[in-house]
Amino acid sequence: MIGGVAHIGIAVRSIDEARGLYESLGLTIESIEDVVAEQVRVAMIACGDTHIELLEPLSPSSPIATFLEKRGPGIHHLCLDSDDVRADDARLREAGYRVLRDEPTRGAGGCWVQFVHPKSAGGVLLELSEPPSPAAHGGAHDHPVSEKAP
Repeated sequence: MIGGVAHIGIAVRSIDEARGLYESLGLTIESIEDVVAEQVRVAMIACGDTHIELLEPLSPSSPIATFLEKRGPGIHHLCLDSDDVRADDARLREAGYRVLRDEPTRGAGGCWVQFVHPKSAGGVLLELSEPPSPAAHGGAHDHPVSEKAP
């Protein structure tokens, strides 16, 4: 089940340069982490009940670098909270929607994630994200899927 909007992903050339706008509005960065498998640095900014996710490429060949080259900085994706990303993934596949990965993988913050292709989602790259279980590894929602990059 989908519980709400988790975050809005925004592609930026530099988190250090982009953060000033949000900090000027009184928002703060909660965390910054490198997601090496995705070749991206991620900054999470709390904004009410959701987050703004700044995405900075770690290499010129990363998907975010490619996005920036083609489209420039801007909204990259919309992420929805899932309480069971594996079940949501299966439902989407059964209904004929195109997903980008063979199975959910680990994303920022240790969340399980799956992406729905923009051609199946009205032109929007849609991410489904399930937070890691409180037990971190081995909890009820800690699915045994691979953590390889797509």
